[in-house]
Amino acid sequence: MTVNPRRVAYDCLVRIDHHGAYANLVVPAALADGELDLRDRGFVTDIVYGTTRMRRACDALVDRFLQRPPRPTIRTLLRMGAYQLHFAGTAAHGAVNETVQLAPKAERGFVNAVLRRVIREPMEWSGSLGEVLSYPDWIVAALRAELGDDDGELALRAMNDPAVTHRRDDGYIQDTGSQWVVDAVGAQPGERILDLCAAPGGKATGIANRDAWVVAADVNAARVGLIAHNVRTLRSDVSPIVADGTQPPFAVESFDRVLIDAPCSGLGSLRRRPDARWRIQPADIHHLAGLQTQLLAAAAPLVRPGGTLVYSVCTLTAAESVEHSTPVGFEVDTTSPGSAWHPWRHGWRLLPDDQSDGMTLVRWRKQGADRRADWSR
Repeated sequence: MTVNPRRVAYDCLVRIDHHGAYANLVVPAALADGELDLRDRGFVTDIVYGTTRMRRACDALVDRFLQRPPRPTIRTLLRMGAYQLHFAGTAAHGAVNETVQLAPKAERGFVNAVLRRVIREPMEWSGSLGEVLSYPDWIVAALRAELGDDDGELALRAMNDPAVTHRRDDGYIQDTGSQWVVDAVGAQPGERILDLCAAPGGKATGIANRDAWVVAADVNAARVGLIAHNVRTLRSDVSPIVADGTQPPFAVESFDRVLIDAPCSGLGSLRRRPDARWRIQPADIHHLAGLQTQLLAAAAPLVRPGGTLVYSVCTLTAAESVEHSTPVGFEVDTTSPGSAWHPWRHGWRLLPDDQSDGMTLVRWRKQGADRRADWSR
């Protein structure tokens, strides 16, 4: 029996919209059986990610033709159809007819009528940037406040483009910005490095490629399993460990460098997590900033004198980055981490563009004699 790629996409969207599934998990799982060819796999990915990303704009496209709210799953189907017609450039005949066939028979006429009006009647967008670019208003306001109106809008537009795949020399697929964070750690051969929030292991294995030995810790045992899988695949000199980053089980001053790639709101990487823009709430930023403060306080004692503490987040908010205080006994490292980074207060920032996600980086150096920790492996 031939697999219908639109049916696969619709099933994924229903799970995301109504059952709390994550796009970056549900899509690979739906494609794992290999029944779709490469072209159809790409089609499913685009429809699911694109419809989820442009949810608010798709609703605006169809709402003008609705007299009452449709059933939730039909709402999802209408969004999927509107995305194909308005954003994906899908041929109208196929987009309408094949999408309509996914509806129960009693509702096919309704879905067909709405989607055909989407084709016929030009959209007059409101003055809301959130509606046009499909973001909650609070995210639009937050990024324009953080970056300025122009850069804020550019960042919002950039995160509506599909994510670009970058393959490292060792074969691992990783965003360029994350690779630049690895470079900024500055690991040297023979050094002992701690990646405190390491899952799924991309940065840890990248650091190990510098001939350093890396301890890759994460609080979630299942996610440490992902680290272990990547370590085996890449044959990296990395030791995965389950550990709570707020209470790390390591000796004081036992690492040359510590990386905290902290849990954050992800407001710089929304194109990779299309459903995150609808999940994250303003209060979450305050909660995450509190967790980040705990991680910094726990990690600082682990750095040897003369060593480096590196803090990175894939967000653009000051509360989650440059508003964190310099740990006691440390000084800010003002050395540029690379030409792609822009100085921001005592840290550095990447704006999302066609090369990387948006990120913020701060580096501190521990005061005291520059020495290596004494350890044996």
